[in-house]
Amino acid sequence: MKKVLRILLFSLTSIMLLTALSIDAQADEVRLHGSTTVQKRIMEPGKDALEQATGINLALIGNGTGNGLEDLVKGKCHASMASEELADAVASMKAATGLDAPPDIQGNTITSDVIKVIVHPSNPVTRLSKEQLKGLHTGKITNWKEVGGADMPVIVVTSHLGSATKKVFQKTIMDGEPYAATAIVVETTRKEVDMVNFFPEGIGAVSQGFITLPGNKEKVKVVETREISRPLMLITKGAPSPDVMKVLDFFKGEGKGYIKE
Repeated sequence: MKKVLRILLFSLTSIMLLTALSIDAQADEVRLHGSTTVQKRIMEPGKDALEQATGINLALIGNGTGNGLEDLVKGKCHASMASEELADAVASMKAATGLDAPPDIQGNTITSDVIKVIVHPSNPVTRLSKEQLKGLHTGKITNWKEVGGADMPVIVVTSHLGSATKKVFQKTIMDGEPYAATAIVVETTRKEVDMVNFFPEGIGAVSQGFITLPGNKEKVKVVETREISRPLMLITKGAPSPDVMKVLDFFKGEGKGYIKE
């Protein structure tokens, strides 16, 4: 009987030890959900170097700024990636989900990003004013000849509702007005680039970092406009955890060179 008890005790101790080891093994994993711009411009290019320098394993899910913040509030990630001002991200999440952000929500800016207006390479238009951009995207301007282009209809391409790029552009350039009813909505920024490349009449607005990704630069032409910029950050509940802080410190320091311009 004593032998059996010793075996059971040994087995229980072994299970507890393995569980503890498993928790420790996962302790250095940092789960980041949210902005695909932050994911593609910052996290993915520097992921290997970060993991080698810090021992942290990055788990990335690019599901949009709003969805990432919702995941943070629900405890599904350690920090959310965001590509708009903190107040705007919080307001967007509230409008979409009804969720309130905790009072200690905190934005931790890594760098800034510029949004560029893109058209098909064959489009002769090279410069657009704010009012022209607003008219094109709201549907008040329906033909390219109205802004010095060819006689062809305008096809607006934009990202999904959770896209911070879309929200920043809509707020900054369109004064909050809705997109044209005929606008084509796509799921990802990469598809937005592909769609503008597909339609000679197309126009979109994407992060500069996506244009410089391999294969994208030749697909579209950047139109000269006023500068449209926004912060790229990690949002945390309260102060960043030690591991999230290591991620922030890395990309603000030795990892700065991995950030895609």
